[in-house]
Amino acid sequence: MYGGDEVSAIVIDMGSHTCKAGYAGEDAPKAVFPSVVGAVDQMEVDVPDNPEKNLGSAPDSNSTVKTFESEKEKSKRKFYVGSQSLGFRRDNMEVLSPFKDGVIADWDIVDSILDHGFRECLLIDPKEHPMLLAEPSANNQQQRERAAELMFEKYKVPALFLAKNAVLTSFASGRATSLVVDSGGGSTTVAPVHDGYVLQKAVLTSPIGGEFLTDCLTKSLESKGIIIKPRYSFKRKEIRPGEFQTVDLDFPNTTESYRLYCQRVIASDIKECVCRAPDTPYDETSYSNIPMTPYELPDGQTIEIGSDRFKTPDVLFNPSLVQTIPGMESYVETAASARGLPQMVIESINKCDVDIRRELFSSILLAGGTASMQQLKERLEKDLLEESPQAARVKVLASGNATERRFSVWIGGSILASLGSFQQMWFSKAEYEEHGASYIQRKCP
Repeated sequence: MYGGDEVSAIVIDMGSHTCKAGYAGEDAPKAVFPSVVGAVDQMEVDVPDNPEKNLGSAPDSNSTVKTFESEKEKSKRKFYVGSQSLGFRRDNMEVLSPFKDGVIADWDIVDSILDHGFRECLLIDPKEHPMLLAEPSANNQQQRERAAELMFEKYKVPALFLAKNAVLTSFASGRATSLVVDSGGGSTTVAPVHDGYVLQKAVLTSPIGGEFLTDCLTKSLESKGIIIKPRYSFKRKEIRPGEFQTVDLDFPNTTESYRLYCQRVIASDIKECVCRAPDTPYDETSYSNIPMTPYELPDGQTIEIGSDRFKTPDVLFNPSLVQTIPGMESYVETAASARGLPQMVIESINKCDVDIRRELFSSILLAGGTASMQQLKERLEKDLLEESPQAARVKVLASGNATERRFSVWIGGSILASLGSFQQMWFSKAEYEEHGASYIQRKCP
């Protein structure tokens, strides 16, 4: 027995944009921090732990610093995890993501992210808590075995369970059968769930997620002469009460990846504040005289955003719009292979058994950070009503609460791991030692 009152399970959802971690049975994750890390090659650092030399001052006591010795010819890297640590500019710090094409490619980074979650955010000893990990719907056996090895060998957890993202979202809304449209930071996935199992043959993925839309918005603003200055590149001085002067700072050793990361943080906030999905497909003429919305950038300049508020989110519905955004030429091929959201939904449902199509059309669930965008639910429902068969009753469901929509995978895991009937489902350490990592396929189908 791993649940109950004595010890509560830990639920971890490592998304492509943020990692969510917390205790099972709670209604929101305790820790939410970026899924990227800052990495500095140890060769380039003279004083091992003194970021002050290029920062002015950086209270590094609560930033997680982990050094890993890789057997491969990698030089030692020091990882900085968490938004606070990433907020400090360091010379030659690259911002790295553990994900490549939606699956984990660098397990060293995953290790440092989990370590930060356990030791700095939740302040727990992983040896004492069973772990429920959320995994992508299209995760392969090799990835699952690697996750089991890391959890049992390094963190010595007493028990483990791997659950699919789509299934957890479905449970969070109290359904066993639904079509989950999960639009996150790195990609958008449409996955049908039937009686608590993902129908693998009908899972569809598109590379267009929140970060892609953020890049579209940044490039679109740059083409109009609006440059987003990263927070580290200037400081503001008060010359008279209420009046500030911005002084540019120059840091030649800042990496391109760190500059982009800092720009993205600001552009992402602009997107969340002003963007909304248009009611009808976007076209230049009808949206050219739309009223402007002001937004104040960190450096004090106020920018006006017009048609881009609608054009950026419409890329989800019509990926070919990317061709009309200056500076996005390198992404045109990616967009050409991607399908719009309504087409993905219909294609996924058509790949399922005829008997459950009607039920899937009437319970389409929106999940993920990008799905929290204003008017997205209404626009998707409208497009589907036009394109779906006459007999289908289309219903797109999304929690009115943005927190629930953004953390639906984690919330589903929290509900599942706290159920009394779930306690015999755990993959225990004893079973791992007896049968090996491959046994996870049988325990977590």
